[in-house]
Order: sequence, then structure tokens, then C-alpha cells
Amino acid sequence: MRNELLELDARILAAASVVGKKEREGPLGEKFDLCDPDGRFGRKTWEGAESEMQRLAFNTVLAKAGMRDTDVGALFAGDLLNQCVGSAYGLLDFDVPYFGLYGACSTCAEGLLLASAMVSSGLLDCCGTVTSSHYCSAERQYRTPIEYGSQRPPTAQWTATAAGAFLVQKNQRSATPRAVIRRGLPGKVIEKGVNDANNMGAAMAPAALDTLLRFFSATGTRPLDYGRIFTGDLGHEGGKLLCELMALEDYADFADVYDDCGRMIYFKTEQDVHSGGSGCGCSAAVLAAEILPSLLRRNGPSRVLFLSTGAMMSPDSIKQGQNIPAVAHLLEIVAE
Repeated sequence: MRNELLELDARILAAASVVGKKEREGPLGEKFDLCDPDGRFGRKTWEGAESEMQRLAFNTVLAKAGMRDTDVGALFAGDLLNQCVGSAYGLLDFDVPYFGLYGACSTCAEGLLLASAMVSSGLLDCCGTVTSSHYCSAERQYRTPIEYGSQRPPTAQWTATAAGAFLVQKNQRSATPRAVIRRGLPGKVIEKGVNDANNMGAAMAPAALDTLLRFFSATGTRPLDYGRIFTGDLGHEGGKLLCELMALEDYADFADVYDDCGRMIYFKTEQDVHSGGSGCGCSAAVLAAEILPSLLRRNGPSRVLFLSTGAMMSPDSIKQGQNIPAVAHLLEIVAE
């Protein structure tokens, strides 16, 4: 029988987040590193703005770690734009080997899992990962341009204008507290008949369920063995569905320690985001600005699970009425 669980030992050296105006006005507010109130980041196009977010995020994480780009052995990056051009253009200025990823909203955990595997195995000394999303670029690619003014149903989520960057290296003894990625579980592509692009939470919840059940089975753990369990980004609709599915699998206590990055980044009613946030940058920014800092606080959780969930659809597959496949990658992160 194959062993899907990855035993890792990767220290997160630094994390950085970049957001837009709406994200800065949310519950996490000033915890994000950088913000541009007009969302353009000095560029003429929304796609150019997203590339600039990635450049800023990676520059910031390098500065936090006191490193140069030449100190990084490889960079794993991706976004929601066709052929991941946001990442390719945004990271042009850096002298780092580049791996382009497409995991939709699961890209943050996917990149961290691959980077952690590289450094834990000793293949590379240090790896970076970057991901982003932008509300205006995603809307006109997957749905309609914002100028069209189409109505969004209650199950729809708001694509976060956000980017997150991380640096990892093989864990070493240290006198300072650190967040360490101890285990990882790659997700499987799951499809349960959902074809509504305005209800991605329902499409992704079964993938999160599959990954969680496999992880608990492989490790012999249960939800209450962790201080918190985070998904990103099922939103309010998908998060509620996941809790119901977990209860049916005899994990009713899951809801006691569960939260979702798409629910954490916005005020649901005041900011009119319907079912919450989504996008590659949503979980990445929340992980960098809130989850990792709380993990290192004395009164915070010392052991968390982090799952990024992705709806693996394309503009063409939506137009053709195809069902939406999804994937969820998992990381176990501990404070040491």
C-alpha cells in the first residue's frame, strides 16, 4: 500500500502579505504588510497589478529574512490568470529558478508542500513560494467584467485582492520560536457533480473532506488534537457544508476547532461579500498575517492544520457546462 503522508521538517523563515483596500478594511486590517488603496499597485492593468503584488510580496519576504534572491534555490509560484502569467511577469526581476504552479485557490498549500519537501529532503537549502489573486482580473476572466454590474447570488465568494510569499529551509535548532511544517498530505482531484461557478464552496468541500479523512486515518489523530484547523477558501457556504460532512463521518467535534480563511478575511455583512473570500491570495495572506503569528504567540494554538482548497475549473470548462473538480492539499504546522 502506498504511503501518501509526507514526513517533513521545514522551518518557515519568513512570510509576507500584500492586499488591496477591501482586505485592509476587513477583520485582519493592519496585520497585512502592504496595501494599495486603489488596487492598481502603480500598473495600468489589473493583470499588471497582480504581477506587481507578487513582486512586492517576494521582495518583502526576502527583506524580512535578511536574504537575497540568489540565496533561494527555487521558487514555486502560481495564480488564477491564464497560463499563470501573473507569476511569470511578476517574478521576472529575480534570479531564482522558477516552477510555475496551477492549483487555483489551493496554490498556497501546494507551493509550501513542494518547497518543504525539497528542503526536508536536502535537495535544496532554501525555497520560496508566492501566490496571488486580484478581484478585477479574476472576475473578467471567470465571470464578467465588473463594469457589467452582474448580480451575485448568496453562494458567490469575493476573490481577494491579495498575495502571500513564504521562505522555508530545513529545520535547525534555534533559540527563537519558529513555525515548522511537520507533515503534508497531497490532495486528490474530487468531483461531486457541482457545476455552479458561483458556488465554489460546495464544489471544494468534498475535496477537503477527502484529504482530512485520509490524514486522520494515516496519523491516528482527531480534530481536537489540533488547536485550530483552517481551510482556504470554502467561505461560509462551503465551510458549513464541510462541518456537516465531517459530522456524518463521526467527526462532530471538527466544528469546535474549525475556521476558514475566506470567512476570516472579510466582515460578511458590512462588506457585502456574500459567502466570504476566495482566490489564491486569500489563504496565503491570512496564513502570513494571522495564522503563523498566532501560532507563535504564547496564548495561541501550538499545532494547526492548514488546507488550501482549489476549484480546478477554467473559463472554457464553465462555458461548456462541465462539473467542477476540486483538490485540497494539507499541511501540519507546529510551533517549536
